[in-house]
Amino acid sequence: MIDSHCHLADKQFATDVEAVIARAGEKGVERMITISDSIPESKKCLEIAKKFDQVFCTVGVHPHCAKDWKDTDSETLRSFVVSSPKVRAIGEIGLDYHYDFSPHEIQQSVFRSQLVLAGELKLSAVVHCREAIADVRAALRGLDVRRVVLHCCTEKWEDVEELVGQGMRLSFTGIATYPHAENIRTAIKECPIGQMMVETDAPYLAPVPHRGKRNEPAFVAEVAKLVAKLKGLSIEEVDRITTENTVAFFGLPS
Repeated sequence: MIDSHCHLADKQFATDVEAVIARAGEKGVERMITISDSIPESKKCLEIAKKFDQVFCTVGVHPHCAKDWKDTDSETLRSFVVSSPKVRAIGEIGLDYHYDFSPHEIQQSVFRSQLVLAGELKLSAVVHCREAIADVRAALRGLDVRRVVLHCCTEKWEDVEELVGQGMRLSFTGIATYPHAENIRTAIKECPIGQMMVETDAPYLAPVPHRGKRNEPAFVAEVAKLVAKLKGLSIEEVDRITTENTVAFFGLPS
């Protein structure tokens, strides 16, 4: 199994990241993708990925940090990509109109710049979207981005169905196990499993029965179990398919 989206450079893992990675391995999580939110965190993720064989990473600037974007940041991200084969995507990039930590127009500009970069580098893009699906759709229009995943999908199926039809992947977290998350469970039922990945978004969003604790990549199996239940498949089949999807999306070694 692969945790397709976790934040191992987060300060919550500062003192025990090696133990966290070891626990994941003990639970059958053979690989994980540590995701970047900023230029400084991109450096940290790259360092972690270089240290641990089972960890790969992304580089990118989250919409919350878009206000800090500099004209040279695209080239800085490009330099990270060429510095190591452990960098497998641009992300986490996108739009967040819930918290508005960065102005909308700046978020849109930074998002577009990083999508263009992903296209130029022939890399996948890991997209964050909160209350901004129409503008995410607009930003993607006309761009040649090889593969796009909407991570931590919380959108209603009718709002993402068109994008999935165009090839977008959806990735689901432990939120789907929460009692109020019927819209997410509907999206899981409707999304073709060939376009689906599972993730933790650790250290956030721990699934039931770990809700309230620090989330870890070791818990990603709880998301896969829910997908299996909703799809009427075995956990082994969900594991196999979502692993194949993740390997293909990030271009991981077989």
